[in-house]
Amino acid sequence: MLTMTQIKDIRKMYFEEGKNISQIARETGYDRKTVRRYLEKDDWNKELPKINKEASFPKLDPYKQEIDTWLIEDKRVKRKQRHTAKRIYDRLVKKYGDDFNCSYRTVAGYVAMKKKEIFGEKNGYLPLEHIPGEAQADFGDADFYENGKLYSGKYLNLSFPYSNKGYTQVFKGENQECLFEGLRTIFEHIGGVPAKIWFDNASTIVAKVIKGGGRNLTDDFLRFMEHYRFEAAFCNVDAGHEKGSVENKVGYHRRNMLVPVPRFESISEFNKELLLRCEEDAKRKHYRKEGTIEELFKDDAAAFLELPKVPFDASKYITVKTNGYGKFLFNKGLHEYSVAPKYANVYVLVKLTAFDVIVLDESYREIVRHDRLYGDYKQQSMKWLPYLNQLARRPGALKYTGIYQMLPQPLKEYMENLNKQEMGKVLRAIANLTQKSSFEKAVETVSAALSYGATDVDSLINLHNRLHEKVLQLEPIRLPEHVPQLKRYEPNLTAYDKSLKAGVKK
Repeated sequence: MLTMTQIKDIRKMYFEEGKNISQIARETGYDRKTVRRYLEKDDWNKELPKINKEASFPKLDPYKQEIDTWLIEDKRVKRKQRHTAKRIYDRLVKKYGDDFNCSYRTVAGYVAMKKKEIFGEKNGYLPLEHIPGEAQADFGDADFYENGKLYSGKYLNLSFPYSNKGYTQVFKGENQECLFEGLRTIFEHIGGVPAKIWFDNASTIVAKVIKGGGRNLTDDFLRFMEHYRFEAAFCNVDAGHEKGSVENKVGYHRRNMLVPVPRFESISEFNKELLLRCEEDAKRKHYRKEGTIEELFKDDAAAFLELPKVPFDASKYITVKTNGYGKFLFNKGLHEYSVAPKYANVYVLVKLTAFDVIVLDESYREIVRHDRLYGDYKQQSMKWLPYLNQLARRPGALKYTGIYQMLPQPLKEYMENLNKQEMGKVLRAIANLTQKSSFEKAVETVSAALSYGATDVDSLINLHNRLHEKVLQLEPIRLPEHVPQLKRYEPNLTAYDKSLKAGVKK
């Protein structure tokens, strides 16, 4: 189809410049028939647009369900091992022989249309009708208490729009490790991987939104995608509402699973409980479709990709240098973690997970483990056991180190008047109590010892047992019926009285 400018040039060359059709064709490179058609054209009204009817391929009706099944199963395999239109045509011919009376062109047209529906367009807008096996992911905000401490945390939501089933996991932040940990846990719980997952444009996974709607993804997220083989799709910028299913699920999970504000001892154990509650929630009826959410989710599960054989390590590894006290800073210098005195002023490898900060030695063995700190304000996590063990070996140097100034006041006061030998014994005892319970409980024991004026190790241990050990309450022993009951013995002290009186001198 030539443009109107090109057509006008052809007509000008003929009608104004007097060139014949052969000359025009030679100079422009157009076919002689094309030149003649535009010279003879009289009607220049714009043609009305035609409505493209969606091809229905009625001859394929007996085979469509089978073709659809093959294509849906393709979502579970690598792209290079998926059906082409030619392969589907060959399988149908082989299976049905002369009874299959459809051309390859018919099969190819239907397969092309169906692949767009099942696998989605590459540039991607959210479909109005959701197909099984796709999911949407997003975080929400929620407060919770862990061991009595209040956290302003986050919770990851993974929603399946086709069935309306959803899962949630609670975290103290919204970083890359939390996202990977949450998705990995849910994948393992459901026994498969959604073929496509919709995300917003969080910086943890999108390095840059480029012109035309493309995305430059972070290397770590690309590794995560390749490991689980799912396809990632993204909302338009500042249009998180496009993920309607998960947006609704964020609110639903908060109202039904996080109200009142949860209180628990272990966030990991609470997350296991949340997965079970999500399963229980799926027993309700779907709001629009026939059947329960749990029943519809079977169609989702049928389209899942298989879990990889090798587990994914959702951790991040960084190398940091410690200071003179064997500590290092993280999160723009706001969070301080301890290692050990022997690791002062050296580089150490740190493993970051959603929940922990783990320091490793050169052989990748764990040196110390901290609960990961969250929040944009100054915090510190101090593990005293390595420091106490080191000081117990050199008690005489205690007061000349910076570590002494770091000790809580009760400990400094308790050891103020101890000699070198006594100080070594006390430090070893406090280290043992710390390992047995916690450093905080050991300090509480020392405070109690100060109030009693007890400075020996045995008193410390006995006080700790009394304050922090659970005393086993035994049930009273009940004798069998055949064992005779002993009568209460009432001693007769008359003879003793007589003897005492006899021995008294008048």
